[in-house]
Amino acid sequence: MKTTRSRFRPAAALLCAAAGACVAPNAAAQSAYPSRNVVIIVPYSAGGSIDLLSRAVGQKLAEMWGRNVVIDNRPGASGMIGTELVTKAEPDGHTLLGHTSSYPATAAVRAKLPFDPVKAVVPVAMIAKAPMLVAIHPSVPAKSVRELVALAKKNPGALHYGSSGAGGNNHFSGALFASAAGVQLTHVPYKGIAPAIIALASGELEIVIASAAALMPQAKAGKVRPIAVTSPEPSPLLPGLPAVAQSGVPGYSYELWWGIFAPAGVPSARISAVNAAVNKILATPDMKKFLDSDGAGPWPLTTAQLDGLLGREIERYRKAAQVAGIPPQ
Repeated sequence: MKTTRSRFRPAAALLCAAAGACVAPNAAAQSAYPSRNVVIIVPYSAGGSIDLLSRAVGQKLAEMWGRNVVIDNRPGASGMIGTELVTKAEPDGHTLLGHTSSYPATAAVRAKLPFDPVKAVVPVAMIAKAPMLVAIHPSVPAKSVRELVALAKKNPGALHYGSSGAGGNNHFSGALFASAAGVQLTHVPYKGIAPAIIALASGELEIVIASAAALMPQAKAGKVRPIAVTSPEPSPLLPGLPAVAQSGVPGYSYELWWGIFAPAGVPSARISAVNAAVNKILATPDMKKFLDSDGAGPWPLTTAQLDGLLGREIERYRKAAQVAGIPPQ
């Protein structure tokens, strides 16, 4: 029998090569995805909105795929340290990036980056979209945006707002708020929004504009006080709070998004697989309930809808930086 097998193996290989109809065992194994555990790098400290959402989605992906999905927090440089790590990862879909609209915001104001922010990573799936909350420390003698603006006008530069880093969403939203309200606020950057919110809760800061997911635990504990939402109108996701634009700062609005990215070069079939999996998760009652509790709504987009998103968003933030007076970092 050994002689028979050895006689026919070369002939079979020749037929496969001639017809182009056979797939090598190694190629078939490589096409399986995921073939090992998946890492989602979150370029901010634990406890922020993208960390919480990445963990929720990662847990569901692990259940679907039968593989561990590990969240790896790599904070620093307004999210650019973790992002750069992903740009250098093997483009096989086993290293992903959980990011927010802070990414194009930061890229828009960075004078120099060690990678091309448009071409080095590609959007794979969107998770959610939501307004932000304007929150203040309970010691601040203001119970509305109008009163906060009046206080800031009386004390130029005396009120401090925290952010996840220079050029991120919290920086942009605060700078645009100050510009629209005609006041001077002092920006204090941190290595993530979680430490900024801790600083707000302890009274080191007076103001933070951030997601409900990041702020609500401290708000429920009575350590910070939300006074408005940043959507153009009051949000059904966050009932009882007025919109900033209707409470003293006409024309102001700012909304967040959260998504999953991958290094450039990941095969389109694998990008489509992750996109389909995430969109399926977003349609589940459990995920809708989770997002609703954090004041966000699911934002499923197809790969076609994601095409060109980063370029459009970076250009939009460049224009916003000019309005807010945020110089290149």
